[in-house]
Amino acid sequence: MGPSTGRVFITMTVDHVLLAEPRGFCAGVEMAIKALTWMVRAFDEPVYCYHEIVHNKIVVERFEAQGVIFVDSIDEVPEGAPIMLSAHGSAPEVTEQAKNVGGYTVDAVCPLVTKVHHEVKTRTKEGYQIVYVGHAGHEEAVGTIAVAPEAMHRVETPEEVSELPELGEKVALLAQTTLSHRDWEGVTDAAQERWSNLWSPGRSDLCFATTNRQSALLALVDRCDSVIVIGSTNSSNTKALVKLAEQANGPEVIWINRADELPEGLSGTVGVTAGASAPEETVEDVLNALNPSEGVSVISHTEEDEYFPPPRNLRELLSAIRFFGGFGFAGPMPSGHLNDRSINAADALQNLNAH
Repeated sequence: MGPSTGRVFITMTVDHVLLAEPRGFCAGVEMAIKALTWMVRAFDEPVYCYHEIVHNKIVVERFEAQGVIFVDSIDEVPEGAPIMLSAHGSAPEVTEQAKNVGGYTVDAVCPLVTKVHHEVKTRTKEGYQIVYVGHAGHEEAVGTIAVAPEAMHRVETPEEVSELPELGEKVALLAQTTLSHRDWEGVTDAAQERWSNLWSPGRSDLCFATTNRQSALLALVDRCDSVIVIGSTNSSNTKALVKLAEQANGPEVIWINRADELPEGLSGTVGVTAGASAPEETVEDVLNALNPSEGVSVISHTEEDEYFPPPRNLRELLSAIRFFGGFGFAGPMPSGHLNDRSINAADALQNLNAH
């Protein structure tokens, strides 16, 4: 776990906490955070990151404290500097520019986003127009639309589906991975009604981690007087959790990024969950602040064991470094490679900040 953000003193009389499981870091976030951690340790000069590595202010602040410079344009990166591309995926021209400018470039895009990019390329080559369900301005949506802008039609609501122009007979439906199931289903119904031969993936584009966190929340929300959702306001999957909790029409929904944002006066049974980019240390701070008299019960929906390895060129870089004690993980690895899977992102961040 990372270091605590500090003890929080708040007046409340909480009886019981229901803690959603799974919650917090997903496999894609784990991969991206560890990848940027390895980059920081591997290079003496500042590492530049295109967009926030993940949408969480605490994580971003941790990396900024280690000299990582987050930029919104590759034009801001000095020639030859190491560059990391964020987990949300980048437009093809951004990826190409980064490779031309950077001395060493690592793309930490989530493999699930890469899957959607591949589907866009495949369908457009086959002559499809694509109805894309995504939030305006979100990095993932921007990067995906840029793969084939001439064929993409972004929507967020069923009403926007009906307002689209005629798209012909070959229409595909794809989506931003971090949407709410309810957002996706409403648009799906409208699109299927309009285009009888609508193509969609055999498996939903929605991220399994997003779906699992939403299902875990639904398993406890009706039993709570209030629900706390932990995550930053620019996190799409956290926003979807908040919306889902609000639609339950029962408990008060409280959206916070840190424990010191908890309101006074919470009481009764409180549900707690966290978006896919929220650190577990924040969850622990929240539980300590709530201090329920009857303890904490974990409400488990499913167990996640997915693992995404670091990007290939970063693995090659790490393999070339023989003495991994320089990374601060108990000296050199006897096997000659970094056992990335055995290290979680929270511990990697903690170790990074300890140096």
